[in-house]
Amino acid sequence: QVQLVESGGGLVPAGGSLRLSCAASGSTFSFVADGWYRQAPGKPRELVALITVGETTTYADPVKGRFTITRDSAANMVYLQMNNLKPEDTAVYFCNARRFTGRGTREYWGQGTQVTVSS
Repeated sequence: QVQLVESGGGLVPAGGSLRLSCAASGSTFSFVADGWYRQAPGKPRELVALITVGETTTYADPVKGRFTITRDSAANMVYLQMNNLKPEDTAVYFCNARRFTGRGTREYWGQGTQVTVSS
């Protein structure tokens, strides 16, 4: 099992910045990808940013140029730097980890952290 704990959410005015952190612990399965997802009220959970083997990153169109995902493999941490935040970025942000267990790839989720951007 992999346990994920997010931190760094909060209330910020539009144009502000936040840095989310996700600490991973537990089994040392092989890394496949880490990602951040978000879910706003009444909307489905959506991918925000993904980082895969070789530090390849992918971003959702609405956050390109504003958000940056990074990973510290030695510390088992993944971060999401969010700049120039907009009210539409308001959501619960979830950390996601994909690991190869030797018997297939499994996904793990954190409990989520609230990000609220005021206009």
